[in-house]
Amino acid sequence: MVDEKLIEELKALREAGPENAPPNSVLKIFEVFKQLAAEDEDLKEEVEDADLCMQFVITDKDYKFWISAREGEISYGEGDGPDVSVTLKAAYSIMSGMLSQEVDATSAYMAGDLTIEGNLQDAMAFGEIASLAGEIMEDKGL
Repeated sequence: MVDEKLIEELKALREAGPENAPPNSVLKIFEVFKQLAAEDEDLKEEVEDADLCMQFVITDKDYKFWISAREGEISYGEGDGPDVSVTLKAAYSIMSGMLSQEVDATSAYMAGDLTIEGNLQDAMAFGEIASLAGEIMEDKGL
């Protein structure tokens, strides 16, 4: 079960708006992804099928973080990721919007607001994981 305190923190961050949240608040979203992947069979299956590590670079905040889905588990952290297969670069407003599913990544890429370097298929696979996790979060009222 997803940690109730974490859910309350995410709700407060959402209410405050992404412009008022520190860049590292995205790690709270990744923690929810990790917890959900341990309890939801569909998400667990997506994670088990994945072998990727995504690096995120927030260009206007000088901040980097990563998430990986390997060997059936989600891990994440600040800084440079281990064995990164794809890197996404964008301003904070775009990145936080994508992770909260308020900004479409494809549209951001086509508009030039998002740069993708590396394996595009891994970016799409992560998009599937994030989308499914987002649906589960929405069902839980997040």
